[in-house]
Amino acid sequence: MGSAVKAKICPEMQQLSEYVSRALSKALPRDVVERAKVHLLDTVCSMVSGSRLEAGRVAISYVKTQGGKPDSKVIGARLLTSAPLAALANGMMAHADETDDTHPASNTHPGRGVVPAVLALADRNHSSGMELLRAMMVGYDVCARVPLVLGPIALMRRGHYTGAFGSIFGAAAGSAALLRLKPAQIRHVLSLTTQQASGLAMVLRGADHVEKGFAGGGMPAHNGAAAALMVAAGFTGVDDVFTGDPDFFGTFAEKPARQHIARNLGGDYEIFNCAIKCWASGGPTQGPLHVLKELIDRHDIKAGDVAEIIARMPDNELRIVNNRSMPNICVQHLLAVMLLDGTLTFSTSRDAARMKDAKVLAVRKHITAVGDPSLTDSERRWRCVMTVKMKDGREFHHQTMAAKGSYENPVSRKEEEEKAMDLMGSVLGNKRAKAVVDAIWSIDKLRDVRSLRTLI
Repeated sequence: MGSAVKAKICPEMQQLSEYVSRALSKALPRDVVERAKVHLLDTVCSMVSGSRLEAGRVAISYVKTQGGKPDSKVIGARLLTSAPLAALANGMMAHADETDDTHPASNTHPGRGVVPAVLALADRNHSSGMELLRAMMVGYDVCARVPLVLGPIALMRRGHYTGAFGSIFGAAAGSAALLRLKPAQIRHVLSLTTQQASGLAMVLRGADHVEKGFAGGGMPAHNGAAAALMVAAGFTGVDDVFTGDPDFFGTFAEKPARQHIARNLGGDYEIFNCAIKCWASGGPTQGPLHVLKELIDRHDIKAGDVAEIIARMPDNELRIVNNRSMPNICVQHLLAVMLLDGTLTFSTSRDAARMKDAKVLAVRKHITAVGDPSLTDSERRWRCVMTVKMKDGREFHHQTMAAKGSYENPVSRKEEEEKAMDLMGSVLGNKRAKAVVDAIWSIDKLRDVRSLRTLI
């Protein structure tokens, strides 16, 4: 155990390290570039809006005390700092609220860890917009695949926080790609990353998004970027942490599905298995909100005319959002607000005062959420079967097996732009927010990512 052993590199590690090393020189298919832009904008708007929320404010306050070489921009602040510290702050902003993207099969949120890390490194290195997108895609691939190897459900049951595990590896891989590290160096980056892989599921019990923003976004973005920069500065590590005794996968899983890590790399892009939240609320609420909005629009349903709403949803998802104290992850509260307002916005979804509002509470008494095991699927989320009973005796039934924003039913540019303007407009003003949107849509033509500083 105490002696250094130069291990034979296993095929999975060989393929992955070479894939990351070639990323900046490998052209991306058009559809991948388009999807990458949508997810980049989704994460940027989450960071901009998150800069004014509690997790963002404390992150900015902390980074201001740390100094650091002024290499990278902290979003929403007149502040430059080191790339890892900028990644920390921006990662916390990205998950300061329930607005960032998800990868359901791996139970991760790739954007909140990967994008802050690669954006900070791209800013530091004067990278082009296309280089940013290419590094981002590597990060998304690795972020999703590491938990898929470990088994995300089993990992969470043992008390680990899957989102943090995936994000740090995604952040490290994307950062290593931007630094143009060689395969042997990338293997050392992954080794240093295993030493920092952490995150415990107790974070889900938090009453706000400060610790959750740190554990799921800030910490992995910071640690992943730092691991890549350490190796670039001369740090070394174990040649192959995927094999040997002990190895990383075997440490965290009894029967790791190792084939996932290198499965058709460069062919199966994990971004196409990601989902984007149409509503600024917890992922499991997306299905019920999707169905109720369509019923409201289709039948002109008013809150005062409703006798009862029964929302059947996956039982494992209901546990996350059932009668929670935070407004934007409480499904009963959100359905009541949507019924009263006819829709849901970023501001109304997180208005804590309305959880005690008499009108909302009166409507909420008529709303029941039921966990339905028949709707539960380990890879597909955001489902709902709903019955709305009216006071005049009418009944409406509607369902979705793939709510808008899920990977089976992805958002369009227009839909993502509407979300981005809602999230960023109150922070930047509509004119500047639109300039950010336009810059992201043409980022593949951008010569230097640093030019985004003045916008965000």
